[in-house]
Amino acid sequence: MKLNPLADRVILKQNKAEEKTAGGILLTQSAQEKPEVYEVVEVGPGGVVDGNEVVMTVKVGQNVLVGKYSGSKVKLEDVEYTIVRQSDILAVIE
Repeated sequence: MKLNPLADRVILKQNKAEEKTAGGILLTQSAQEKPEVYEVVEVGPGGVVDGNEVVMTVKVGQNVLVGKYSGSKVKLEDVEYTIVRQSDILAVIE
């Protein structure tokens, strides 16, 4: 099964949380803070959204930063994805 985003939507997969602190201390899973950095998995085609032309600028494979509570969470085949609008992406990490 595959997710195909529509219009200006982008499918993201969250990057793993750090398992060690900078000092080398191992963190338990409950203590690990999930970063708000995601990898772009799929990008919608863009088009006219709410009367405005949207050109997709993010690409599959890029790492992006999104707001903490942005998007909708979806679990498919034991993998959790987040679906956001392109406008919810705060920055592309290079």
